[in-house]
Amino acid sequence: MADEITETSQTVAAGQLRALIERIERLEEEKKTIADDIKDVYAEAKGTGFDTKAIRAIVRLRKQDQAERQEEETILDLYKAALGMV
Repeated sequence: MADEITETSQTVAAGQLRALIERIERLEEEKKTIADDIKDVYAEAKGTGFDTKAIRAIVRLRKQDQAERQEEETILDLYKAALGMV
């Protein structure tokens, strides 16, 4: 009886593990597809004359909240002033 319970537990655990791994694999494939789509959009932007480096910077900044963005800009301004860049 104990052997049956152990075997059943192992079968259930193996099934759960397999399901988790398969979900991760599907999500990784979706992530790759999305990354390829993003790459295509940047290529389209570049093809129409936009600066993709600037677009990437804007996308990064838009992910930040206002306070975080202001703090980063303040520090950057401080460093530029210290180096005589302004």
